[in-house]
Amino acid sequence: MSLRASREPPAENATVVTSQKVRAGRAEEYQRWQHRMNEAAREFDGFEGAEVYPPAADDENEWVAVFRFAGVDYLTAWLGSGRRRELLDEGREFFEESPTQEVLRGGTPAEQAPEMVTAVVSHEVKPGREEGFLRWQEKAFKAQAKSPGFMGSELFKPVEGVQEHWVVVFRFDSREHLDDWLASDVRQKLLEEGRTYFTSYDVRKVGSAFSGWFRFGEGEQDNAPPNWKQAMTVILALYPTVTVLNLTEGHWLDGLGVPGYIGLFIGNVLSVSVLTWLLMPLVNKALTFWLVPGRASNYRVHLAGAAVVVLCYALFLVIFGLTTH
Repeated sequence: MSLRASREPPAENATVVTSQKVRAGRAEEYQRWQHRMNEAAREFDGFEGAEVYPPAADDENEWVAVFRFAGVDYLTAWLGSGRRRELLDEGREFFEESPTQEVLRGGTPAEQAPEMVTAVVSHEVKPGREEGFLRWQEKAFKAQAKSPGFMGSELFKPVEGVQEHWVVVFRFDSREHLDDWLASDVRQKLLEEGRTYFTSYDVRKVGSAFSGWFRFGEGEQDNAPPNWKQAMTVILALYPTVTVLNLTEGHWLDGLGVPGYIGLFIGNVLSVSVLTWLLMPLVNKALTFWLVPGRASNYRVHLAGAAVVVLCYALFLVIFGLTTH
């Protein structure tokens, strides 16, 4: 993690963070279009990865797409390509307004914990006030480091001919801690002070619920499933896990006289471990046709997948109903 704003990033990798507000009712069409955009980027030299983050409940349907390349030259070749322009023209109907983007040159890769969230803040710095802005940003970093859940910050300078804004990226261990920092009195005072150096700023949050349990193969991990599919799938794996543990480990611990609160803790550890390393990978593989937005291309696929999950619910209820009696 880097907390120093005045040094050049240590690496030459380049990232573009694109934000777009999707029109109401067009999210599924947008996801299919975004999958095509990601696949097109994958064909360009220097491509390293792409991720798409769905909006949180308070983010006004704003989706964030992140593209990573091995260098600025590779990234600019993609950004200026005819193929990308064609896809952008096709996708305009899905957006409420023109997408925005920030280019980040260099940076330190982060270990992505399941609940970790990232904020990307772009600043339009006043001409001639760059040194003052750097001093102010260093002060902001020091204050931010004292905030609960803080995990690191980095400052990215403008990239000549590509990106004119100064961009700050900071990470917290949860959305709650991030929101607390963004709304804090300390940050509001810093923003008032910072207006001496910049004319405007824009904040975007990046994060996804259950993200640690939904990983697909190469070429298929750039879109997370919709939250309702994630929830249904987690329940599908969670219910039989908890039930079996209650019928086995639970009875065994009760027989040994283990206190209930300790037994509950042990059960939670076992159930999360089974989900993460055994059942969720199997369920994801079986339901890839339904979970990956790029494959769920029509309502029949959505309905078929949901019907399979509901059928499994019913089957488990019957099995455990007969077993427990």
